[in-house]
Formats: sequence, C-alpha cells, structure tokens
Amino acid sequence: MAITREKKSEILANLSDILSNAKSLVFVGFKGISGVETTEMRRALKDEEVKYFVAKKRLIKKALTDNGVSGDLPELEGELAIAYTESDDTTAPARLIHEHGKKHEGLKILGGIFEESLADATKMSEIAMIPSLQVLRGMFVNVINSPIQRTAVALGQIAEKKGE
Repeated sequence: MAITREKKSEILANLSDILSNAKSLVFVGFKGISGVETTEMRRALKDEEVKYFVAKKRLIKKALTDNGVSGDLPELEGELAIAYTESDDTTAPARLIHEHGKKHEGLKILGGIFEESLADATKMSEIAMIPSLQVLRGMFVNVINSPIQRTAVALGQIAEKKGE
C-alpha cells in the first residue's frame, strides 16, 4: 500500500528522533510471524524498555543518511523493523531480539547501531550474548563476595578444630 508524502515525512521525523535518542538499535528482519506472536514480543520488549518500530527500508536508509550515521550499512533483506532503547542497558535490544528469534524462526538480527556506528549481523549477534546489566552486577557481587565467603568458611573450620 502506498504511503502519502505527509505520512512519509512523519515517519522520517520519527526515525530521525529515534536515531538521535537511541543508545543502541537493532535492525530486525521478520517474516512469517503472526500478529499474536508480534504482540507477545512487543510486550516483552516493552517490559525491558525496548521499543519496536516497523518502517520501509527506503525510509530507514534515508533517515540514516540524513542523520550522518557512520559505517557500512549491513544488508537489509525482507521486512524490516528496528528495536531500540534509550535506557542504559544498551545490549537489551539485541539480546531480546536474539531470545525471541530462538522461538520464531522468521525473526533475525540483520545488523544495528552500537556505540554510534553501524554494525553487521555478526557483531550484533555477539552483543546479544552479553548478559543484562542486572546479571552482570550480580556476577560482580559474587566475585567480590567469593573470597570473603571462603575466608569465613576457613575461619569456621579453624574454630571447630580448636573447640575439639
């Protein structure tokens, strides 16, 4: 279905706003995903402060050019959407799309923007493997706590031996 010029300029303005405010962005290829599955995915993304926007490739490419995004644009095949975040968890869009891609074969990462430059699908898939900030903080606390915990166990065993 054809889009009017007014609607195209509105979409371009929205894309420009997204590109200027997003901390990270993933180009999402989707094919054969039902409306129910898309709604389920959008809800899960929203819970993690990740937004999802569908637009024509031509308009996305124009918005990227207009906003001076650096790097080589990855191959964008099929239907295209963008998942992006304005929060501090910059790995969230890639991670969540990757997780949903395991459930839905037609959903895949085509590339993205990370640290203000374009990245291909391989790099964005590697970024998707990085745990969330909350998990990383938990891992850090565990690393700090481990020596303290071992010392407490050792002191407990020494106290038991002296008590005998």
